[in-house]
Amino acid sequence: MKEFIEFIAKHLVDSPDSVSLEEVAPDEKTVELTLKVGADDVGKVIGKQGKTAQAMRTLLTAIAAKDGKRAILKILD
Repeated sequence: MKEFIEFIAKHLVDSPDSVSLEEVAPDEKTVELTLKVGADDVGKVIGKQGKTAQAMRTLLTAIAAKDGKRAILKILD
C-alpha cells in the first residue's frame, strides 16, 4: 500500500525527492498513511476540487480491502 501511494505521488509532483510517506497502524485493522510533499506540489497532489486526492483514497481503500483492513490517507500542507 505504502509503495503504491508513494509511486503515484512521486509521479504527480515536480520534485519527487520531497515526497515522504509515513505509515502508522493504530490497531490491527487500520492503516494510516500521512503524505508530505513540497509546498509547491500540494495542489498537484490534491487536484482540482480534491479529485486527485479522492482518487488516491479510493485506490488505497480497494487495496486495503483485499487485506481486510481500513486505510486512511492524510495529506499534509
